[in-house]
Order: sequence, then structure tokens, then C-alpha cells
Amino acid sequence: MFLFLITFIAGSLTIATPCVFPILPFILARADMPFRRGSLPMLLGLAFTFAAVASLASVAGGWAVAANRDGRTIALAVLLMFGLAILLPQLAARMATPIVAIGARLSERVANRTVARGTTAASSLLLGIATGLVWAPCAGPVLGAVLTAAALRGPSLETSLLLLSYGMGATSAMAAGMCVGGRVLLALRRSIRWGDRIRQLVGASVIASAATIWLGLDTGPLARWSSSTATALEQELLITLRKEPAMIMHSARAEAMPALSASLASLLGARQWLNTPPLQPDDLRGKVVLVNFWTYSCINCIRVLPYVRAWAEAYGNRGLVVIGVHTPEFAFEKDARNVSRAVASLGVTYPVAIDSDFGIWRAFGNQAWPALYVVGADGQVRHHVLGEGSYQQTERVIRRLLSDGSGATDGVPAASVSADGPQAEADTGNLRSGETYIGYAQATGFASPEGIQRDVPAVYRTFSPLATNRWGLAGLWTIGGEYATSNAPAARIVRRFHARDLHLVLASAAPDRAIRFRVTLNGVPPGADHGADVDAEGWGTVKDSRLYQMIRQTTPIKDRIFRIEFFAAGVRAYAFTFG
Repeated sequence: MFLFLITFIAGSLTIATPCVFPILPFILARADMPFRRGSLPMLLGLAFTFAAVASLASVAGGWAVAANRDGRTIALAVLLMFGLAILLPQLAARMATPIVAIGARLSERVANRTVARGTTAASSLLLGIATGLVWAPCAGPVLGAVLTAAALRGPSLETSLLLLSYGMGATSAMAAGMCVGGRVLLALRRSIRWGDRIRQLVGASVIASAATIWLGLDTGPLARWSSSTATALEQELLITLRKEPAMIMHSARAEAMPALSASLASLLGARQWLNTPPLQPDDLRGKVVLVNFWTYSCINCIRVLPYVRAWAEAYGNRGLVVIGVHTPEFAFEKDARNVSRAVASLGVTYPVAIDSDFGIWRAFGNQAWPALYVVGADGQVRHHVLGEGSYQQTERVIRRLLSDGSGATDGVPAASVSADGPQAEADTGNLRSGETYIGYAQATGFASPEGIQRDVPAVYRTFSPLATNRWGLAGLWTIGGEYATSNAPAARIVRRFHARDLHLVLASAAPDRAIRFRVTLNGVPPGADHGADVDAEGWGTVKDSRLYQMIRQTTPIKDRIFRIEFFAAGVRAYAFTFG
């Protein structure tokens, strides 16, 4: 019972975190309506749907993820129609032809019932279910611990009830907000001149929130703006959870884990380690620990490595424990042999935990690559950074925590950082091109006139002239969800970009099969502007599955046309990145 109370409280804290903002307009849209017909069914639908989806996602395979993605798309269509119905009541009355097979029919029912007969419990419940499908609450430490336990132990009634308790906590906090919001809206709507304005504002807010979620901004920028107060409170809750074995993952060392925080304990559950034997509780207990979440084909992660390596060398003998947690983005990064080769080539000598099932990621409530967490001797996270940067601040925190009570860093100079090749710092002043995925699941900027033909071989042509940050394929390719595969020799990729560095994440479809390629820049060999994986004439070879640096410009940075041609079939192209 105590665990349910903790998860309920943790859920209620999500109201204080920015990533709950996108769903607030859906909640407030029912704030001035009768509680039993408007607010209550919606909140219950939200909580139960969240618990069901989270339970399934935590224990199921990729098919569940795909099903949830499709469910979110339908739900977003429902919410968009709902927002339009509020903004334009006359449109709601005319909705007859479905826009999206299921989503439009559901949204039509919601809109028509709202306009014609007022709010009903069924329409509010439907809106709650749709909101529950798109709700991605901040994965704080408590929720991370629940999901980690679920993933490791499999489905159980306890897991589902804990997730429901978390959802009920969140919806209870939202219910309190609805009471306040409802009173404000009621007071404003008593003035006739404000009535239409309030309705239009609510409708526009619902549409904007649906767009925010559809574009992924709720799990990107908004999720990065964490609430330090809410996180700190959840960390305090986890001090108690350390004594509850039901919330800590099983392993041969589980009997020693209650002395560690849940996040540190998750490190001991790693199924494989590189550069070290499996860590034991005494390796972490009472230590200052730097945890770096990374994945080896991510250019942002690669550029953080020189700093982490320097801190490990400078402070390792002063008591700092540095751990890299390798959590993969692409399927080939789940292969421990690939990770082992990358660790060696990138000069990583400190311990690396293989986290291919995202167990440690969830236990820390992490949300991005790269991410740095500094854990104090008390086992609690004292500082964290998502993405590149804040290096001086992070080092100051490390030095302070090491020196508390011991003076371990007194007189020790700051770490010396050196980097070259892809690990060198980005030229942000000239960086006007961003990461671009080639697989259709996340592809943007595709310019070939044929459009993306999903999962079937197709002949593509490049469009000329290309606009900046547009790209295309030429030759015979099959574009899959995660990558595009060349099906014949002379297959090409063309991209117009503006950056000092251009990288491509590439792999060979046949393990250890080398495939030659040649790069040109504005139609000629790159010369002095070649990258680390290309010579001055533009020649290179794809063999390992990894990030390849194609271009590093030494001349003044301006828009340029990059072209790469592969001289055999079987290349898999995943993403462009820049620096």
C-alpha cells in the first residue's frame, strides 16, 4: 500500500512540470462544465488509458510501440477536430465526411454532442481516452523505477495498478486545477463580451497543443525544461523506495541494493559491461559518480566524450567514478560487438554499461542523448545536463562534491580537454543545418520528385536546384522506417547544407562487407575539405556500422552541394548530422 501512496504523490507532482503543459488546454476545455458529466469522465478516461498503454509499452515488443504510435495519431486527429469544434461551432455541425477513418468519426461524435446536446459523460470519456493516448508525462524517478521493474519482471497486476496510481495522482492534481480554472472561466463568461473570446481562446489552445504533441515538442524541448522542485521531491520519495525490493530490479546482487538509490542500483543490473568486470554495490556506495548516457553513432554524444574522458583522467584517482551508459538509438547499436569496437576507436577507457533494453535510462528518467548526471556521495543526483554544453559548470559540481569534507581537489588544476576529428567542438557560428533522418519514420526535407515510396524498391531522381537543407536520392533504393538501402551500384545521395562538418550514419547490409564510395563537394573532389573518413579525392569505404565524417571545411563556410555515390548495393543510410 505504501508504494501506491508514493506513486500517487509522484503522479500529482507532474502538474508542476512543463511537459504537462500541452494537455492542459484539453483539460481546461471541460473546466466550466458539470463535474460528473464533463471533468470526472475525462480524467478517469485519461488515467485508465495512460495506465493501459504504459503497462503494454513497458513489457511488450516493437509491435506495441507501433500500435501506440498509430493510436496516438488517431487520438491527435480526435483532439484536433475537438479544438476546431470549439473554435468554429458551425463547422462541428457540418462534419459528415470522415477525414481520418476512425479519428474523424470519433471526433464528430464529440463535436456534435457538444454543440447539439451539450456535454455528455460519454463524449468527455472519449476525450479523456484520446488525451491519455497522447499524454507523455515527465518520466520522473518514481515512474522510471516502476517502468524499469515492469520491463524486467514482465506484466503483472501490481505493475498496472502502480501505473494507474501514478495516473490517478496526476489527474487528481489536474482536477484541482480544473476547479480553479472553471471558476475563472465562469467569472469571465458572465460578461457577454468575453464569452466568444474565451471560447475562441480555448479552441485555439487545444489546436496549438495538438500541433505541439504532433510535432514531438512535448517530448523534446518541453521535456528538457525539467522542474527542479518536482524532481527534488521525487528524489526524496525514492529515498524511501530504496527499502522496497518490489521497486528494484532483480539480480544476483539484489540483497545489497537497498543501500543505494534506485538510479544507482539500476547500474548494477546492466547485463554486460565493457572495460571492467560487473560493478558491485561497494563500487558505487558513498562515491561521487558521473553517468554519461550516450550512443556511439550520435555526433552530439561523440563531441561530449573528450570532456568525460578528461574528467575521468583528472579526478579518477580523487574518488570520481565515471560510467558510460550506452543506450542505442539504431538497431545496429544494440550489437555489443559494434559497441565494443566503437569504444576502442573513440578512446573510451572508463567502464561502459550496455543498456540496450533502456532499463538504466528509465531508472534515471532520462530523455535525451547525450546526458550527464552527477550523483553525490549520498546517492542522489545533484546535477544533470541534457545535450552538449555546460562543461565548466559540470566540472565545478564534480570538484565541489569531491571536495566536500575531504579537500580531494584542492590545488588540482581543471581538466585539460583536447579533441580532433568528429570529437572536436561544433562550429556553432556557421551551423545552419540540423540532424536529418533518412528512414521514412522521421524523414524531413526529402526532395526527390517521386516522393518516399515506403518499403519497396523504387528508382529515384534528384531535384535540381536543391534548396538549402533539402536532400534526395538517385538510383534504386528501398526506403524503410529506420534507413534507406541501396539496391544497385551507382546509388547516390545528394544534400545541400550549410555547416563546417557533414556526417552520415552508414552501415553495410552484409556484416563486414566493405563498400566503396566517393564524395564530391559542389561537383568536385573535396580536397582539403575532406572529413576524417574520406581522402582528398573523395574516396572512402563503408564497413563498420557507425557515423562517418565526410566533410570538414577549411574554406569559408557557405551553402554547398554534397554528393556521395556507392559502388555496390547494400549500403544502409540512416541520418545526416552536422557540426
